[in-house]
This record gives sequence, structure tokens and C-alpha cells, in this order.
Amino acid sequence: MLRAEESPLQHPKSAGGAPAQRIIKKYPNRRLYDTTTSAYITLTEVKQLVMASESFVVRDAKSNQDLTRSILLQIILEEEAGGAPMFSEAVLANIIRFYGHAMQGFMGAYLEKNVQAFTDIQAKLAEQSKGLTPEMWAQFMNMQSPLMQGMMGNYVEQSKNTFLQMQEQLQKQTEQMFGAFGLKR
Repeated sequence: MLRAEESPLQHPKSAGGAPAQRIIKKYPNRRLYDTTTSAYITLTEVKQLVMASESFVVRDAKSNQDLTRSILLQIILEEEAGGAPMFSEAVLANIIRFYGHAMQGFMGAYLEKNVQAFTDIQAKLAEQSKGLTPEMWAQFMNMQSPLMQGMMGNYVEQSKNTFLQMQEQLQKQTEQMFGAFGLKR
């Protein structure tokens, strides 16, 4: 797979000068075609695009239907089956239980905000640990520095606030629903 600096086709510009979104077409034979590089690519190469934070969309070659979520879920499935799963069976079962539940929308937003907060903490930690040798990194982690405690404290606080906002929204919706039926709490 070509890197951005290797090919001028990698990031074509849109009319506004910003990089255009990369389009990957999925054909009935399950092959993926990258329209930017004019080449067939594998799911592993799509994963590399995700890892490189490339903006892309996967579309059905015939119907033009957006298949991006389906492809991302397929990558997750392969990673989970690959030997070092991220999610336990209990977590997966709990996620499944939220589908069709009144809290489904809230759970998605909650997970998204928490994953973003965790990603932000990871990025800050990576930025501050540039230039550390493995030995220095081990010492840093063993000390449980105030920086790490502060970042994790911020994460926990952010998670708590998101959960409280979800509870407030649910309570308001419940009160509105009861009000619509002429019931008071």
C-alpha cells in the first residue's frame, strides 16, 4: 500500500482545497477497490487506513449504499477472533442487550465519549513520553506520576458527568412521557 508521500493520488483535493474523502467500492465478489489508488485492497489495508486516521467511506459498487460501518465491524470481528480480544463475552452480551432498549441511543453516545476521552488521554501520554527509553518508561509507569493520576481523574470525572447527563435526559424523557399520558410523578 502506498503512503501519502509516495503518491500524489493519495490525497486528491476537493474544490475547497481540503483532502477529498477517499472512496472504497465493494463489489459483489467481496473485493474492495480503492478509487484513490486505483487498486484492489484488502481488509488489512482498510485497517491501516483507520490506524492512519484516513477519512474514507466504503460504498456498494452497484447501489452506492454506505457500507463503512459494516466493514469496520468486520475489522473488529477479525481482531476479536485474532487471539487477543478486547471485549469479554460479558461485555459483548451487555452491548447486545442494549439494542432495542430505551437506553440504546444513550449507550452509544456514552461509549463514544468515553472512548474519545481515553484516546485523548493516550495521545497526551504519548506526547509527553516522547524520547523516553523503555527503562525510563517503566520507571514513569511504576511511579504512577501525578500527571497520570490527574489524567485518569479527568477521565473518571468526564465519564461520571456523561453518565449523569444521560440520567438527566432519561428522567426528562420519562417525565415528558408520563405528562403526555396525563400521569404525574
